[in-house]
Amino acid sequence: MSAKNLQEVLDRAGNTVELLRNSRLGAYIYPVVPAEFTNFRREVTAWQNTAVLFDQSHHMVNLWVSGPDALKLFTDTGINSTANFPVDSAKQFVPASPEGGVIGDGILFRLDKEEFVFVGRAPVANWLQFTGSQGYNIDVRYDDRSPSRPYGKQVTRDVWRFQIQGPRAWQVIEKVHGGPVEQVRFFKMGYMDIAGEQVRTLRHGMAGAPGLEIWGPYESYDKVREAILEAGREFGLEPCGARAYSSNTLESGWIPSPLPAIYTSEELRPYREWLGPDSYEAMNALAGSFVSDKIEDYYLNPWELGYGGFVKFDHDFIGRSALEAIDPATQRRKVTLAWNTEDVAKLLASPVMDGPGYQFFDLPNANYGSSNFDAINDADGNTVGLSLFTGYSANERKALSLATVNPDVPLGAEVQVVWGEPNGGSGKTTVQPHEQLAVRAVVSPAPYTTMARESYQPGWRTSATS
Repeated sequence: MSAKNLQEVLDRAGNTVELLRNSRLGAYIYPVVPAEFTNFRREVTAWQNTAVLFDQSHHMVNLWVSGPDALKLFTDTGINSTANFPVDSAKQFVPASPEGGVIGDGILFRLDKEEFVFVGRAPVANWLQFTGSQGYNIDVRYDDRSPSRPYGKQVTRDVWRFQIQGPRAWQVIEKVHGGPVEQVRFFKMGYMDIAGEQVRTLRHGMAGAPGLEIWGPYESYDKVREAILEAGREFGLEPCGARAYSSNTLESGWIPSPLPAIYTSEELRPYREWLGPDSYEAMNALAGSFVSDKIEDYYLNPWELGYGGFVKFDHDFIGRSALEAIDPATQRRKVTLAWNTEDVAKLLASPVMDGPGYQFFDLPNANYGSSNFDAINDADGNTVGLSLFTGYSANERKALSLATVNPDVPLGAEVQVVWGEPNGGSGKTTVQPHEQLAVRAVVSPAPYTTMARESYQPGWRTSATS
C-alpha cells in the first residue's frame, strides 16, 4: 500500500538523509522559458553591461492570501517584523521551524490592507497554506509553478512576471512607458504603462543596478513582452534564458534552495501528515560531499544564510524561542567562494581525459540536487563550512559558490571545497560513478560582484560579508 503523506514516507524510509540523498527526482528545471535566446554568456554579460529581461513567470509559486487575518498569518510565521509594512511595499519573507531552521524564503507583496501575494518556492507556500488552515480568517489561492516538462501542452499562470535590470534598464523602462517613471524606494511598488496595459511594479535590484520587477494578467504576456523587447533594442536589452538566469544568484549572493527544516520537530508532525507523498519535501534531492546521518545537520538558521538582520523579536512567531537561544556571534556567515582556475580546468577536462572521472560540472549551473551541501575544509582537513550553490559567472569569468563558513574564517583565506559525493556517488539520476576532487577556493565577499555590493539596499543580500 502506498504512503499517504510525507510522514509515512519518512517512517517507511527509516533514514531521512538516505531517502533524500537517493531521490530520483532528476535535474532541477526552470520551466517553459527557453534555455537560451542567443547564448548564456551574452545574456549574462548583458545584466552588467546593458540591460536584460528576466522572465520569472513560470518557476515560482504565487500564493494569494486575503482576509482579516492575512497580516496575522505572516506575522505569526515570519522572522521579519511586520510593524512597518505599508501597502504597496514588499519584504523578503523568511519563516522558521519551531527548532529555528529556515523553511525557505521568497518575496511577500502587500497589495492592499488585507491582500498579499507570496512569490517563491513550494516549501514556504506549503507551510503558509497549512498554517493558514489552522483557524485563520483568510482566503488562499495557490497558483503552482508551471510543469517542468509540459510536453507541448498549454501552460498558463495567474500573472506573468518580468524583471528589467541592468545599467541601461531605466532607459528601457521610460521608453516603453512613454515618459519618466518615478524611481520609488527599494522594494516599494508602483505602476507603469506598457502597450496600453497598466502593470504593477516593484523597485528591485537583482542584477545590481536600478531596475523594476513588473507583473500583470497572463493574457497580456505576449503583448507586454514584445513591447519591452522592441523598446529595449536600441539599449542592448537581451532576453534572458533559463541557463543564464540561474547563474545570476552567484553574483548577487542569494542562496536559493536551503533544505526546509521540517523533518524532525514533533510539533510539525501534523504538517508532515498534511504534506503529500509526492510533495517537494518528499522528493527533494540532497546532493554533495557533506554527509551526515542526522537530517538536522542540514538545517540552516537565518544567520548562516545572511538573514540575521531580518530576525526581529518585536512579535511572537514560530521558532522565536529557538532563535532567541542562538548567539549570532558564534554562527557561520554567508560568503562567496572563488574557485581555483587550475582545479576547475581539471574538473572540466575530466570528461575527455584518461584517468579519474569527477562529478560532472555543468555550465553555468553546476548543482545536481535541489539542496546542495559540499564540505569546505581547511588546510588540516577540518570542515569549516558548507558550499551551497555552485556555478560559473561569465561576468567574473570565475567558478563561484555561495557558502556559509565558521566565524573565524577570514576573507582571503584559502579553503578546499570537496566536489563530488563519497563512495562513488549516491543513487540520484543526476549522478554517475565518480571520484571526489578537493578544489581550492578563496573566501570572498557576498555579493561577489562589486556593482551588487555597492548598489544593493543595505541589509538585503549585503550582510555577513566581513
